[in-house]
Amino acid sequence: MRHALLPIVLLGLAGCATSPPSNIHDSCTIFKEKSSWYKAAKASQKRYGTPIHVQLAIIKQESSFKYDAKPERVYLLGLIPWGRKSSAYGYAQVKDGTWDWYRKKTGNHGASRDDFADAIDFVGWYTNLSQSMLGISKWDAYNQYLAYHEGHGGWKRGTYRKKPWLMRVARKVEKSARTYGAQLKRCEDDLDKGFWLWPF
Repeated sequence: MRHALLPIVLLGLAGCATSPPSNIHDSCTIFKEKSSWYKAAKASQKRYGTPIHVQLAIIKQESSFKYDAKPERVYLLGLIPWGRKSSAYGYAQVKDGTWDWYRKKTGNHGASRDDFADAIDFVGWYTNLSQSMLGISKWDAYNQYLAYHEGHGGWKRGTYRKKPWLMRVARKVEKSARTYGAQLKRCEDDLDKGFWLWPF
């Protein structure tokens, strides 16, 4: 009987591992439920210097923490499914070409867009490039998101200025980053001590 239940238990655990946190608006809850995510976020911050709350806010906006997130489908004549708007995929919604670029430059050839550790490492890497190439502070969630969405060339050309909706989204990311940052101040000591990193 125990052996018969094992696949069901394992399937349940797999579901927990890939499902979004129960409250995506609270960074402390996110990391309490996903202890490995905090380790990954901390490692990315140490490697690239982008604050955890900025990285987290970008991922929240891009995928709502869904590992297999994809852009909306395009419908021909409003009825016939005709692919998707782009090849973006995963937690950080990275396109195929950009992901290949990241893997080549970092040497992280086995990286997967549906792995949170790889996705947040990408966000750290990309925001670090935005700082070095464009001079955008790693703490500036608003402009970091605009450069993330439009690409470095697009941000430099100011393409976002013709997209009021995108600037509104960037302000939303900025607000999320501020909220996440304030929340982390309350629980980061416990996270660093490992209080919430015990096995569940």
